[in-house]
Amino acid sequence: MNAPASSRRLVRPCTWVYLGLVLLTLVTWAVGTMGLSGLWLSLFVLLLALLKGGLLGDWFMGLREVRGPWRWVVMIWLLLPGALIATAFIMSYRG
Repeated sequence: MNAPASSRRLVRPCTWVYLGLVLLTLVTWAVGTMGLSGLWLSLFVLLLALLKGGLLGDWFMGLREVRGPWRWVVMIWLLLPGALIATAFIMSYRG
């Protein structure tokens, strides 16, 4: 008997997502330890955090298979505070 196609893969897709999350975390850490600052860099780090949250919701909470409001609740939960934080960053750099 042949093994199913999914079991023949050496690395599962969720492992790639996990490694991507680790890489994004290392990028965020590197930016912080270098002492870099500025509006665009702050917004970039915020974008990385929102991207990581979206990946966690989709892959590790199982929301990529879900249709309807449950998936949107998590996305809105990420985007609303992200937009408010971005607005606060932008307003503080203007003043």
